[in-house]
Amino acid sequence: MKPATVQLADSRTMPTYKRLPVTFTRGEGMRLYDTSGRDYLDFVAGIAVNSLGHSHPAVVEAVTAQAGRLIHTSNLYYTEPMAELADRLCGLLGWDDGRVFFANSGAEANECALKLVRRRSGDKSGPNRYGTIAAIGAFHGRSLQTLAATGQPAKWKPFQPLPQGFTHVEFDHPGALEDAVTGAESAILLEPIQGEAGVIVPSDDYLPFARKVCDNHDMALILDEVQTGFGRTGTMFGFQHSGAVPDVITLAKALGNGFPVGACVARGEWAEAFQPGDHATTMGGGPVVCAASLAVIDTIEREALVENSRLMGEYLREALTGLVNRHEMARAVRGRGLLVALQLGSDCAADVVLRCLHEGLLVNNVSPSALRLCPPLILTRADCDEAVGILDRVLTSIGEVQPE
Repeated sequence: MKPATVQLADSRTMPTYKRLPVTFTRGEGMRLYDTSGRDYLDFVAGIAVNSLGHSHPAVVEAVTAQAGRLIHTSNLYYTEPMAELADRLCGLLGWDDGRVFFANSGAEANECALKLVRRRSGDKSGPNRYGTIAAIGAFHGRSLQTLAATGQPAKWKPFQPLPQGFTHVEFDHPGALEDAVTGAESAILLEPIQGEAGVIVPSDDYLPFARKVCDNHDMALILDEVQTGFGRTGTMFGFQHSGAVPDVITLAKALGNGFPVGACVARGEWAEAFQPGDHATTMGGGPVVCAASLAVIDTIEREALVENSRLMGEYLREALTGLVNRHEMARAVRGRGLLVALQLGSDCAADVVLRCLHEGLLVNNVSPSALRLCPPLILTRADCDEAVGILDRVLTSIGEVQPE
């Protein structure tokens, strides 16, 4: 018989998720605890959300204090945390002319970005210049417009017709970007690393080439950093590996360390495109989530977690490469910082995830043949060794170990 919580959830929530057979009741640092008190080493981090781990004291303190003062006013009024966070984000990006729109999720941040560039291009070039070039394999959200921007046709089928104006080209193919320009586009929308596609890292010249195409054709370069922002790849923002500065960047996930917040940040003339009434949200930029986000940024900087992501990412990838050398079914390691994929030799990723769960490790089957590992940025070598040891045992249990 299913546990009572599982029965209740299955009967009262829409079946949009295929949840794993575990119910968590609390978390601390790198660990989650289930209803029996068993602990699990978390290498999912709420899908790259909990970069500080679970229940980090700095976030708990900031949220508790803010909730005791003011929880919600709507965007009809000013609040101090909202103004401070907007300024902090522009400062992190180095954008003196930057402006921020706060939302509640990554999909909403991307929706804002797409509307923003259409507004500016429509004002400057007329209503027919609204197209967006995006990448095959991309993931940008589940609203109808962000789903249309997502380069995964299998996700489109139940919801067609989708909004028009999106052209998808091969990822990490610079010439395809140039060839797709017709004069009707307002933007190129890309992820610095394609997370949902299996942690696909493009060549070093890809984003700079996209920047050049946008400059040559008066288009905005939008970078979706919902998953790669705030130290995940070993730099504060993923684009900083390439030096290709976007006109618009979208952020979410790690910004709130579990609190629902998204941000669309634009610079230059793109930042000035919206007028009052063009876009809105009731809950976005609320005092509590902004207080949480400020605490997250403070902690990332104070604890040098961007550098830890870089160093521990190198250590993790080296350890996973050892599995590739030993196991026939472990084929390759990809990633930057602490956004890492282990490519498998067959479509057994779901089985590996379930076996890891039973061993006390949380990993994610980002595709049928690939595991995504995106642990909190507080990861230590001991945590890494424990996780790789569990993966080693699991791979051994379902495949042959190669002779050394």
